[in-house]
Amino acid sequence: MEFTQTELEYLRLLSESYGNIQEASTEIINLAAILNLPKGTEHFISDIHGEYASFTHILKNASGVIKLKIDETFGGYVSPEERSTLATLIYYPEEKLDLIKKQESDMTAFYQKTLHRLITLLSVVTVKYTRSYVRKQIPKEYSYIIEELLFGDTVAQAKGAYKEQIIATIIETGVADDFIVKMSELISRVSINRLHILGDVFDRGPGGDVVLETLMHYHSVDIQWGNHDILWMGAAAGNKACIANVIRICTRYDNLHTLEVGYGISLRPLLTFALSAYADDPCQNFKPVVTSDDALSSSDYTSLSKISKAIAIIQFKLEGQLIEKHPHYEMDSLRLLHKVDYQNATVEIDGKRYELNNKVFPTIDPADPYALTPMESAVMDRLQEAFLESKILQDHIRFLFSKGSIYKCYNNNLLFHGCMPLNEDGSFMPIMTAEGPMEGKPWFDYAERVVRQGYFGTPGSPEKERGVDFFWYLWCGYKSPLFGKKKITTFERCFIEDQATWKEAKNPYYTLMDRVDVVESIVAEFGLDPKTAHIINGHMPVNKGTNPVHADGRAIVIDGGFAKAYQKKTGIAGYSLIYNSQGFMLAAHEPFISKEMAIQQEVDIHSTPVAQEKFTSRILNKDTDLGGELKKKVEALKKLLYAYRTGLIPQRR
Repeated sequence: MEFTQTELEYLRLLSESYGNIQEASTEIINLAAILNLPKGTEHFISDIHGEYASFTHILKNASGVIKLKIDETFGGYVSPEERSTLATLIYYPEEKLDLIKKQESDMTAFYQKTLHRLITLLSVVTVKYTRSYVRKQIPKEYSYIIEELLFGDTVAQAKGAYKEQIIATIIETGVADDFIVKMSELISRVSINRLHILGDVFDRGPGGDVVLETLMHYHSVDIQWGNHDILWMGAAAGNKACIANVIRICTRYDNLHTLEVGYGISLRPLLTFALSAYADDPCQNFKPVVTSDDALSSSDYTSLSKISKAIAIIQFKLEGQLIEKHPHYEMDSLRLLHKVDYQNATVEIDGKRYELNNKVFPTIDPADPYALTPMESAVMDRLQEAFLESKILQDHIRFLFSKGSIYKCYNNNLLFHGCMPLNEDGSFMPIMTAEGPMEGKPWFDYAERVVRQGYFGTPGSPEKERGVDFFWYLWCGYKSPLFGKKKITTFERCFIEDQATWKEAKNPYYTLMDRVDVVESIVAEFGLDPKTAHIINGHMPVNKGTNPVHADGRAIVIDGGFAKAYQKKTGIAGYSLIYNSQGFMLAAHEPFISKEMAIQQEVDIHSTPVAQEKFTSRILNKDTDLGGELKKKVEALKKLLYAYRTGLIPQRR
C-alpha cells in the first residue's frame, strides 16, 4: 500500500487522536459495531407557525412514539390508566409530580414502581444505540447510577438486590423527584435521533420565539427555511418591506406579543402614526383575526385595525419600490397603487376594473403613489432600528442560519419547504437572476448564497444590498422555491370584495408531484437515488379529503395545519412524519387542548397513522449518511494501522 504525501499528512493528524495500534484497532471495532446497529429515528415537523404549545407537546411525546413504546413494553401487565400516567409523567415530569404528591398516599411505593418502569423503558428506547452514545446522553450528576441500573445484569440474585438498594437509596436521600425528571428528559431525548423542521416556525401563532428557543436547546436539529422564516430573517437583516409584512401579519392575527414581549420591538411610533393618519377611517376590512379565546375589546380592535391598514399601505409602497429596482424579479403585477383611480376608488387588475371597499388613502400621493410620506419614513426608520437592535431576535436568526438552509439531502430524502419551480411539462423553470438564468439545484444554491450575503455581508457592499433585497423576493417571489405561487394577493384581500381576485395560482409542481417521473427527475438533480429517494416538504396545507402522499409514496406533504387559522380547511392540527429503521409513518394530530389538560386529565394529542411504508429489511446505520462517514473513517483507520505496522508513522504512545 502506497500513500501520497497528502495522505501521509492526514494520517499523521489522525494519529494524534489514535496514538497506537491498540487505540486505532479499538475504534475500528467500535465503528464496525455502530454500522450494524439500526438507524436512529428521524422526526419531521412542518409549518409550526408559532403554535408553541402544540409543537412542544408533540416534541415531548415524539408524535406518539413514547406512548407506543410504553404500550408495547407494559401493555401485558400495567393498566391503561397507569400507562397514561407514566406517559404524562415523561412529558411533564415536574408538573405531574406536583399533582401526584397531592393525590398519592404512599409515595415510596409510587417512586419504587415508577423508577423501575423508567429504567425498563429507557432500556427499550436505547436498544439501537451503543453504550458509548447512551453514556454521553446521560446527565452527569446521575451518570454512575443510571449506568448501573441500565446496564447491570439482573439475572444474578445478588445483582438484583444491588439494583433494588440503589433505587431504595434514591428514595431515602430525597432525590427521587429530580432523578425522575432527569430520566424523563433522557427518555424523550433519545427517542428521537434527529429532528427536521421543514419551515415556517413563525407567524400566525403566538410563540415563534418560544419555538426557536426550544429548538436552540434541542440535541440534534436541522431547519429548512420556510417563506415565513425568510420574511423574519429579512426583517432582522433590515429589509423594510419584510419588516412591514411581519408587522402586518402579526397585527392581522393579533400576535403582537411575539414582537413586543418576545423581541422587545415597540410599535408605539407606528400606533401613534396610525391613530393620527387614519383617525377618521374605521379600517373595517383590517380587523384582526382572533383564533384564541381571549376576546379583544372594541378599542383594541380599532387600534389594531388602524395599525394594520397603516402598515399595509407602507408595505405596498416599499414593495413597489423593490419591484421597480429589480425588474428581473418579474413581479410587476404586485405594483397596483399606480393603477388605482383614487377619485372613484377603483383599481385596474389584469385589464379589469374593480371597486375598492375602502376609499380613504390620506398618505398616498396619486402623482407618486410609491413614495413614503415623511412620517411614514420616520416610522420605518424607527422600526428598522428596533429590529436590527433586538438581541434575542438576532440570536434566533443567527441560529436559523447556522442550523438552516433552503434544502437538505439527508439519508436519501430531499427536504425543502415549498417547491421546485416547474414548467407545465415538468421541466425545471428558468429564473432570471442578477447573475443570469438559473434553474433546478443551482437556483436553490444561488438563492441561499445571496441571502447569506445579505445577512453576513460587508455593510455597504453591493452584495449585501442585493442580498437584503432578495429576502423579500424569497418570501413571495413568483419563482421562489419557498413560495410556489404565481402571485401573492395581499392587496386584493385587503381592498377588493370579489374573491376571484384573491386566488393565488400554484406552481405546476403541486400537481406534477403526483408523477413518479417528475419526482425522480427532481431528486436526481440533487444527486439522490431516483428510484428510492423521497421528497418531503410542507408549505401547502393539506385540505380535508386530500391525500398528503403523492407519486406512489415518493413525495410527502406534511403541512396539516398546526396553525389554528388553517384547521378548518385541514380538519386536523398538523402532520408529523416518523422515519425509523423499519419504515415511514405519517401521523395526523388532533388539536391540542392545553398543557393543563394534558397534565391534570392526561389528555394526550391523539395521533392517527394515515400512511405507512414498511421496509422488507431494517435500515442499519451503514445504509445512512452517517454510515457513509463512518465507513470513510474506518478505511482511514485501517490505513493508519498499516502505517503503524510498516513503520511509516511511529506510534505516539
